[in-house]
Amino acid sequence: MDWSAYASFLGLATLLVLVPGADFTVVTRNALVGGRRRGWWSAVGVTTSNLVQGAAAAAGLAALVVRVEPLFQAIRWAGIAYLVWLAVQALRSAVRGEYPRAEEAATSSGQAFAGWRQGFLSNITNPKVLVFYLAVLPQFLGPAAPVWTLLVFASTHAVVGLVYLVALVAVLDRAQGWLSRRRVRRSLDAATGVVLLAFSARLATD
Repeated sequence: MDWSAYASFLGLATLLVLVPGADFTVVTRNALVGGRRRGWWSAVGVTTSNLVQGAAAAAGLAALVVRVEPLFQAIRWAGIAYLVWLAVQALRSAVRGEYPRAEEAATSSGQAFAGWRQGFLSNITNPKVLVFYLAVLPQFLGPAAPVWTLLVFASTHAVVGLVYLVALVAVLDRAQGWLSRRRVRRSLDAATGVVLLAFSARLATD
């Protein structure tokens, strides 16, 4: 494996992960709604999706999805619809302004799976991830790279994203006292809803 190419890709992957996107917004909301445990599982859901899409790219399935226009569009619009649904949930929460205590939210059943599901679905329905692997990886690896090398590069991107999102949840958890105030939570929910709508609109117009 070309370690120079790997180091260059690692730098690019880190920069891309640090740019706030839909994953950042979804994980942040899950951490606010269900506490640290739900936030971390949401981050794991995003990472699971990245690994699945990286494996699909390495196996050649991603190229097939991109080439088959109806399938690509179906995934794209499913992602748009899911982001809109999450945005509506956040905006409804902001309007109602009713929040359980942090301790109750963190210990309620289903928090882990709910966090994982939202992280996974928000990422797996974003075809830009597949396009990223198809467009960027060949620039570092060349057209004849073995499958295992593709998997190493794609997994690196997923792991970098996981480290960043786990750190994000830890920061949010330390600020839980301030973030749990009703006025702050309503403002954050309103902002989250608007941001998710903006991401869905951008995905719809790209």
